[in-house]
Amino acid sequence: MDSWKKKIQQGNRLVLFQGDITKVAADAIVNAANSSLLGGGGVDGAIHRAGGPAILEACKEIRARQGSCPTGEAVVTPAGNLPAKYVIHTVGPVWQSGDRDEPELLANCYRNSLKLAVAHGAKTVAFPNISTGVYSYPKDKAAEVAIRTVSTFLAQDSFLDYIIFVVFDKENYNIYQQLINKDKR
Repeated sequence: MDSWKKKIQQGNRLVLFQGDITKVAADAIVNAANSSLLGGGGVDGAIHRAGGPAILEACKEIRARQGSCPTGEAVVTPAGNLPAKYVIHTVGPVWQSGDRDEPELLANCYRNSLKLAVAHGAKTVAFPNISTGVYSYPKDKAAEVAIRTVSTFLAQDSFLDYIIFVVFDKENYNIYQQLINKDKR
């Protein structure tokens, strides 16, 4: 049994998993998208590749209706070939100096993604690291925003069963694990 499934059985609503988000069978997975919504590198490219053309077509329809997706906002598409039901695409901030509203914009990514998940009936949501790749958000600061924002949302919303933070590398795993354990004390 996967380690994150054991944690859920123990009653944890905030779960950490190191692996490939495109393999996680949550109701919704979140994509760290760019504003074009047309796919890119990193997790964005991986989700588009694994999900197949249905995701790109849905993103094109969204672009035709509203244009690009602003930083901190989120949109939802079907998950295509992924084991999830939905993909929630959110656009994280590019780190500049930390004093250009980056923490609030990043928090909005998590809040708006969770609101969309609840609106679509999702009980489980998987998040990747948002903005820590080419957008250069410091990993420790991004993890703090992620855990604080999601924990606050979970405390106010009982509809969601659990949230999985899916990290790809050991460095991020250690950062999240330390912060989650600190949060439990």
